[in-house]
Amino acid sequence: MATIIKTIEIDAPVDAVWDAVADFGAVHRRFAPGFVTNVELIEGARMVTFGNGLVAKELFLGVDHDVRRLAYSVRTERFTHHSASFQVSDLGGGRSRLVWTADVLPDAVAPTVAGMMDEGLKVAQHTLGRVPA
Repeated sequence: MATIIKTIEIDAPVDAVWDAVADFGAVHRRFAPGFVTNVELIEGARMVTFGNGLVAKELFLGVDHDVRRLAYSVRTERFTHHSASFQVSDLGGGRSRLVWTADVLPDAVAPTVAGMMDEGLKVAQHTLGRVPA
């Protein structure tokens, strides 16, 4: 199984970043607009439409507000396994760290997933960095 870990620092307070990350149905508005163009909430999941036209069902696995962690799993025919999580931590001084971890099978899809994660985080860093400190 391939594990992909991506980390960014954001010029925004941890509570504001976490509020956006934890808003499971608003990825397209609050986290990565343009990278994600639409989200439709369905029972226990969301249907995510990406800017490249890809549509994926993402199952909500859980959220822990105390440690600022959200976990989900993607269900598509391309994966035999996918689980991922976001975790937000406070760097102090109105700055935050966001860690996005994904475990995927088959290993061959890891470069594609890693590329999409990079794209999404670039947008998220810009979007969330506009939140006032």
